Amino acid sequence: MTKARALWTIAPGVAELRSEALPARAPDQVLARMLASGISRGTERLVLAGKVPENQWGVMRCPLQAGDFPFPVKYGYSAVARVIEGPAELQGTRVFCLHPHQDIFLAPAAMSSPIPDTVPDHRAVLGANMETALNILWDAEPLAGERALVIGAGVVGLLVAYLLARIPAMAVTIIDPDASRRAIAEKLGATFASPEAAPTDQELIIHASANPAGLRQALQCAAFEARIIEASWFGAQEVALPLGEAFHSRRLRLISSQVGAVAPAMRGRRSFGQRMAQALGLLADPALEALIGPATSFDDLPQALPGLLNPAPSQPAPLCPLVTYGA
Repeated sequence: MTKARALWTIAPGVAELRSEALPARAPDQVLARMLASGISRGTERLVLAGKVPENQWGVMRCPLQAGDFPFPVKYGYSAVARVIEGPAELQGTRVFCLHPHQDIFLAPAAMSSPIPDTVPDHRAVLGANMETALNILWDAEPLAGERALVIGAGVVGLLVAYLLARIPAMAVTIIDPDASRRAIAEKLGATFASPEAAPTDQELIIHASANPAGLRQALQCAAFEARIIEASWFGAQEVALPLGEAFHSRRLRLISSQVGAVAPAMRGRRSFGQRMAQALGLLADPALEALIGPATSFDDLPQALPGLLNPAPSQPAPLCPLVTYGA
């Protein structure tokens, strides 16, 4: 019987490592040893604080979660692992899987996506974020030569800006109140600006700040017949918008994007597995190293997690903290 350890959130701000015995592997499963995992700060901050709205418990449940909200719960969805046992085509390969932080785990083989050799372990933890960014682009249907604005320089916002900047003649600006994100944005090919200096007359706007003020600013910066893609998730929070101003006269379009469904432009043409495979392939660029870190060992994760998710005001907020699992 295989023994494993996993991170469990057990009370507001409190996490611990728990041991468990894994059952025998089923033929359609893999047994995998974790190499690295990524922390999704926005989502996992809500989970650690016990602030997932009750009416969203089903929506927020990650595919291989154990336990139930609010506590105790085993949560996470950015796992990079090597297959120890499994179907022949996966045996010994590195895979990305939507599994919580755990040193050894069982997962459906169908949910275990092979990682290209060009993508190192630590960069592959961005797989779920890149999949979200790719789906946002499919929802946005960008056009070469457009003026594009991304609001919010978190991991998803930066990845969206990175993808947009590779479209011919696309002028991409990303805005964020955190000026320390400037160097990263510019390294990824986008122009950076503060919210106060945001450009106007933008034809495509991606809102990814998770702040209602950012969505209101999107309306202010939009050009005639602009598309505004709402990529943030507000939970149970109500958001007030000035839809009585120029929203109608400028014929603006407000479009939701959510990774739980393949965007309509590609639905029926790409499966979930194919979308993930494309997302993992997009992580081959070393420039994306700027999004990852700091690194924390799995053994230290329960003590480090609160500080990683809610750093002191004097400390820079990490983008995608990395969890390492030793040799």
